Amino acid sequence: MFKLLKIIVIILFCGVAGHSHSDVILHAFNWHYNDVENRANDIANAGYRKVLVAPPLKSARWGCAWWQRYQPQDYRVIDHCKGNKQDFVNMIAALNNRGIEVYADIVLNHMANERNGSEDFPGASALSDYAQSSTYWQQQRLFGDLSAGLFSAYDFHQPAQCISDYGNRGDVQWNRLCGGNGDIGLPDLNDNGWVIAQQRAYLQSLKQLGVTGFRLDAAKHMTIDHINSAMSSAILAGMHVFGEVITNGGQGEWEYEAFLKPYMNGTGHGAYDFPLFHQIHSAFGFSGSLSQLVDPGAVGQALPSHLAVTFVLTHDMPNNDGFRYHLMSREDETLAYAYLLGRDGGVPLVYSDHGESGDRDGQRWFDVFNRSDLVAMIQFHNRMQGQQQEVLAHSNCALLFRRGEEGLVGINKCGHTVSFEVSTHNRFKWFRNYSDVMTGAVAFQVTSGTHRFELSPRSWKMWVVN
Repeated sequence: MFKLLKIIVIILFCGVAGHSHSDVILHAFNWHYNDVENRANDIANAGYRKVLVAPPLKSARWGCAWWQRYQPQDYRVIDHCKGNKQDFVNMIAALNNRGIEVYADIVLNHMANERNGSEDFPGASALSDYAQSSTYWQQQRLFGDLSAGLFSAYDFHQPAQCISDYGNRGDVQWNRLCGGNGDIGLPDLNDNGWVIAQQRAYLQSLKQLGVTGFRLDAAKHMTIDHINSAMSSAILAGMHVFGEVITNGGQGEWEYEAFLKPYMNGTGHGAYDFPLFHQIHSAFGFSGSLSQLVDPGAVGQALPSHLAVTFVLTHDMPNNDGFRYHLMSREDETLAYAYLLGRDGGVPLVYSDHGESGDRDGQRWFDVFNRSDLVAMIQFHNRMQGQQQEVLAHSNCALLFRRGEEGLVGINKCGHTVSFEVSTHNRFKWFRNYSDVMTGAVAFQVTSGTHRFELSPRSWKMWVVN
């Protein structure tokens, strides 16, 4: 049945494929590089044209916990339990052959402290392994001399101490991320000339392999000077960069004012749209109203469109205990995706787990990237690029908006049917069939000056003109 629905959606949109512009990012979280390669056709057919993949660096191979990808030992090689440089290169080729760009998750804030507090990276054991298995490691090499170390104690902020006050910008950006219970934290890199040169060489090497976007992990914990120094003009040319700067809201919220706003103003880079996420989370909450989503940017609760990477969940929310309170119910998550992929503004990111990191939720997000309803929403999003948005009606329970005369989105979060009667003048194409994106069935024609739309309980609808 799902395959049939996908075929219907593809047929429904094929007539405008040449005019669509796809920008939806698939976050292939914790996927093996060869799994991404093997699913390249599925990813393309679902409508994605960008894939964000696991950090390409050297991290520990013992175990395969997701957080190990964010504890780098060496930038100069790609090797971890999700793949190596050869896998990475093969994946890029497979995706590029289908018109899909590759975005890399990058970690520049810190290195991994896995040897009792040592600040020599990658460490004597790794250097010995590089020498003993030189053929293999030269194949995984991005840049640099593997016979010597990369960083030493001189390259980290001193004295080493854990962040104690997350409201203090200096503390957050100069001290270590620690896990408690005596953990001495992740060694926090400074921005001396050597560090910047290595980070630039790393980013340039990834760009030369074909990477066209960077997600900057833990950007909140880096100074603006460090970020700007690492991202040279040559690296930034043609590159989409967006940072992870976690906040609990938008304009007026202290984290936004202290971290996200200065980051955007100081770097010009994009960012996760945490202000919009919190507005969505509130709107779909028990006491929230979908009227909050009419124009969140007008009240400072959404980032400017050209800077925003929009989302319903990030990888931290299901996988990090401190963020699980942000998770929405399955139904509300789907409704939120309908809003995110139906609206005009930002670059949407869809999270899809692929492995052991999703076990605690019954693999809820495993291969969700090509679920039939998400595919329909993405195809709608792609077709509607460039079409203006106008909210036609809204209430605590429901929201109805159009995208030019081509499409219409309706969302009802409540447990009863909601009806809206709206003016149709200069808003729709008259005497033309509007079809449901999920089924392909004709839903209505506009034949008079007003039209009544009924939204079923706990549902979303997208309609497009034939």
